[in-house]
Amino acid sequence: MNQIVGQNDRVACLVLKRVSILVPVYNERHTIRTLLDKVREAPLPPGYDREIVIVDDHSTDGTWEILHRDFSGDPKVRLFRHEKNCGKGAAIRTAIREARGELAIFQDADLEYDPNEYSHLLEPILNGHADVVYGSRFAASRVRRVLFFRHAVGNRILTFLSNLLTDLNLSDMETCYKAFRTDLLKSIPIRSNGFGLEPEITAKVAKRGFRVYEIPISYYGRTYQEGKKITWKDGLRALWVILKYWLIDDLYRDNDLRILHSLNQTHRFNAWLAGTISPYLGERILEVGAGIGNISIHLLPREDYVCTDVEPLHIHSLGNLFSRRPNVEVRKLDIAAEVLDADLEGRFDTVICLNVLEHIQDQENALANMNRLLAPGGRMILLVPNAPSLSCSLDDAVRHIRRYRKNEIGGLIRDAGFDLERVWYFNRFSVLGWIWNGKVLHRRTFSRLQLKIFDSLVWLWRLIDPWLPWPGQSIVSVAKKPGQAAVLPGHDSMGATMAGPFSG
Repeated sequence: MNQIVGQNDRVACLVLKRVSILVPVYNERHTIRTLLDKVREAPLPPGYDREIVIVDDHSTDGTWEILHRDFSGDPKVRLFRHEKNCGKGAAIRTAIREARGELAIFQDADLEYDPNEYSHLLEPILNGHADVVYGSRFAASRVRRVLFFRHAVGNRILTFLSNLLTDLNLSDMETCYKAFRTDLLKSIPIRSNGFGLEPEITAKVAKRGFRVYEIPISYYGRTYQEGKKITWKDGLRALWVILKYWLIDDLYRDNDLRILHSLNQTHRFNAWLAGTISPYLGERILEVGAGIGNISIHLLPREDYVCTDVEPLHIHSLGNLFSRRPNVEVRKLDIAAEVLDADLEGRFDTVICLNVLEHIQDQENALANMNRLLAPGGRMILLVPNAPSLSCSLDDAVRHIRRYRKNEIGGLIRDAGFDLERVWYFNRFSVLGWIWNGKVLHRRTFSRLQLKIFDSLVWLWRLIDPWLPWPGQSIVSVAKKPGQAAVLPGHDSMGATMAGPFSG
């Protein structure tokens, strides 16, 4: 475990926005002064200032002494040092944790990359197109030093294999120059201590669905005699990292978000749930707690669909997913808030709330607010976890405050001013897996293999679900706001085509 044994935490001048330039350093005493002078003077986009976060990975050649002597008095420079050498990935991990800017750039401590290109690197993010930008040494650029052929071939092989497994089409996965939105970068767990950082972060960026752009950059490579450190052994390690993070979904620091992403991979189950509630839906829908859109995507297109959540990372994922759908709006909404946005009240013929109410402390106010959002005659579709007796380690992992009984959820719905139309159990088979994993094994997540097997057999679970003799994992309720809505030809009173009764 790394420990920070020295730092400079001077507070920088108050600025509108800030770029964190993250500089991992190890034995670079011959280049560090020149590099930092360039970084301090490099032009940035208008309205941005910089902080330079330097992490010395226990240099032994005098680099730390130079940094401490020459740069500790600079209010824009923040110095940190590892008590032992751990590798570039470990140094970057420390720098990310300490970054305070809205944007972040990786900057090696050598002179192979030109800090004067920061503005070009940040441009796709500032224009709203990208979440991550890679600076490519192999795309057409103004300047590129001609050096090792075999090294270049190795880079292209690693990039090809990374692209093959991530389905990106990068030209330079191993580039140092990467720019990020800092909030997204901080949400990614980085496990690699060495040069495996590059393929690891690329795999996770791809799996998270970030918008990735690439721009050409200049490259002033150096020889091994000039201090280059990466070797063929690092290439072999990179191959292992590429394979490892293709197989493993270690994408979020937050366990709740990791589980949500795992469930997003159960496409057949999500389609089953969406199909179950679809006959009750209208054309003007608000979804409370849409998460990363794993159900939303199955309910479109609609005339007006508003996806909401309170988690910024979810809002970002939804924005990426639906950026090209003009009838889908993504916005932040706390359904239990005392005051709702005025433009939402009475706007919708359907409010969907799936696996959300059990997370909310003030559930009564949340239900009352869903009533306010609906037009007269509108429907609320509510799904909550069944049976307090099923509470276990898995509930703790996903932060369930409570589970419900049928009569209890019916009473809450009526107290919120709704007429209860129907309530039924859903997904009986998974109760067995929930008990085995959560109550017997005390696990806090499901394995990827388990979820794949479960999802591949959804056709079977759908067939046998009505005949299993125990209550389901979830309770689904359909409730109506009192009042009469206009009836459209071929639709029910809320504009939803009725598909007839189905099992529950």
